[in-house]
Amino acid sequence: MTITTSHSQVTHFEKRLWNWQDYQIQYTVQGNGQPLLLVHGFGASIGHWRKNIPVLAEAGYQVFAVDLLGFGGSDKAPIDYSMDVWVEMLKDFWAVHIQTPTVLIGNSIGALLSLIVVAENPEMASGAVLINSAGGLSHRPHELNPVLRVVMATFNKLVAHPVTGKFVFNRIRQKSQIRRTLYQVYRDRQAVTDELVDLLYTPSCDPGAQQVFASILTAPPGPSPEELLPKVERPLLVIWGADDPWTPITGSTIYAQERDNGKNITIVPIPGAGHCPHDEVPQVVNSQIINWLGQLR
Repeated sequence: MTITTSHSQVTHFEKRLWNWQDYQIQYTVQGNGQPLLLVHGFGASIGHWRKNIPVLAEAGYQVFAVDLLGFGGSDKAPIDYSMDVWVEMLKDFWAVHIQTPTVLIGNSIGALLSLIVVAENPEMASGAVLINSAGGLSHRPHELNPVLRVVMATFNKLVAHPVTGKFVFNRIRQKSQIRRTLYQVYRDRQAVTDELVDLLYTPSCDPGAQQVFASILTAPPGPSPEELLPKVERPLLVIWGADDPWTPITGSTIYAQERDNGKNITIVPIPGAGHCPHDEVPQVVNSQIINWLGQLR
């Protein structure tokens, strides 16, 4: 396969572009068989699945991965971002490129997006794999103590301001700061490679990236798992890095409750892994996904 990409650090995939609402969306596809659609988390891209896509394709699946609008190699559109925008994008991507029941696989906000699709558009999905699923695109006020509520409100104002927002963004996107942040959420520091840092850094240099960042940080949280799970009629595999400081494994409790109420939900904690176990311990996560997919056939 000839490898071409718009961001040079994504060295494992053939780049493809799809025009959606006059914006360019980057995606990739490998393999043949039952379709899988991989949805990355905040700040990430298809490159974050570089250790998963080839393995899943070799296991007999057609693997699609897409850069959400505003991230990776997709356009940094000057719009008001929300979970609804990305859900519509995923629905349209499925309608154009897949058109058959698909297993969605997502990490963090990508997992929440996958859960929304499965809950609200069951005709699109045959199941979903949720990896350290976020509870929302942003924190809900009741989820924060009063001090944190003030801190977050102040930070959001700084981010949204045209002058201070640029300063804050430029500090956050420095490679040294990205590495420090990854050290917080990856249990294994050896997994925090230069390639991984570049995956997050390079798209942040695109024109419009700072405005995307500000819009997303000040966007509404979207529907919660508690609201969505009662609607879910498809099997779920819930994978959770047990040492995640951002979305602690206590977040899996709601899934366990729904499983105990009769939902087809499998929960797999991954000891010694953080927020992105698919990248930190890919051999473990790939094996769990492939085994679970085999049971769906």
